[in-house]
Amino acid sequence: MPTSNTSSTPKPFWRRGLAGFLDFLTVFFVGGYSIGAATGETTKDGFSLHGASALVLFALITLYFYLGWKVLGGTLWQRILGAR
Repeated sequence: MPTSNTSSTPKPFWRRGLAGFLDFLTVFFVGGYSIGAATGETTKDGFSLHGASALVLFALITLYFYLGWKVLGGTLWQRILGAR
């Protein structure tokens, strides 16, 4: 009876690294602009978060990566690039 290998081989580092970088950019800009729009901290060039709203963005980034890695089985860009 042949034994099957249940562990998958790790994906290439460039793919995982690119996915993490694109995930960070996506959640930073989308989350930052959304929080800035909700708190009135948008500028003509984008957003400028200070104090509590910046901490909310930091918490959102942390929550995004936690949920993506631990709960959902992969972040948005990990799924798109097949890095998970």
